[in-house]
Amino acid sequence: MNNKRTILYVEDDETLSYITKDSLEMHGFHVLHCTNGNDALSKFNSNDISICLFDIMLPRLDGFSLAREIRKTDAEVPIIFLTARSLKEDKIEGLKLGADDYMVKPFSIEELILRINIFIKRSRINSDKTINKCITLGQYVFDRNNQLLTIDGKEIHLTQRESELLALFVSQVNQIVKKEDILKSIWYDVNSVYSRSLDVFVSRLRKMLDADPNLKIENIHGIGYRLKNNSPQ
Repeated sequence: MNNKRTILYVEDDETLSYITKDSLEMHGFHVLHCTNGNDALSKFNSNDISICLFDIMLPRLDGFSLAREIRKTDAEVPIIFLTARSLKEDKIEGLKLGADDYMVKPFSIEELILRINIFIKRSRINSDKTINKCITLGQYVFDRNNQLLTIDGKEIHLTQRESELLALFVSQVNQIVKKEDILKSIWYDVNSVYSRSLDVFVSRLRKMLDADPNLKIENIHGIGYRLKNNSPQ
């Protein structure tokens, strides 16, 4: 059995894919490379994938559709889009589909590997926890280890970054959390691109928590956010 972390890499540009795959393998990763979305979906369903790297403009099944199909069965595997499309709308669409990150071509291999290692390190930390601590949050139960929200028997699966963000809010419930501190803690960068990504993730969490009227993530203009919990004690 291959003990290396396996990356599903989907890119139809022959030159770029050769360079990227070679660089990733030199850093100790096992890379499954596909040139179209259909083959990638088949590879994902038949292999233990640690992280996904997807181009958007792909033949047969585009990157957005591929991510959408994967999220139907796996809410946890990290997905990073690598694309030449730099439109804000594309970035937001990718994040709404459940992607964890977005890099615009041409990207730095060193930065890509840094981000991959961050996601894999966090996944390892979560999987190494032996005590499953669940937190009651209003009418919800938040199981961070398993990246799961439960309310009235309904399970909501979170992505790794959604779980990290919710955990940060829960740790400072009813307190203002500065946007800068969130970006440094979760994205390791205060770049404006990540600031917009944060807004999208907050919007996703709001929808997940909207079944409990006593929970609300407030936008504190110019500062950050606050998770308000008005549930009876």
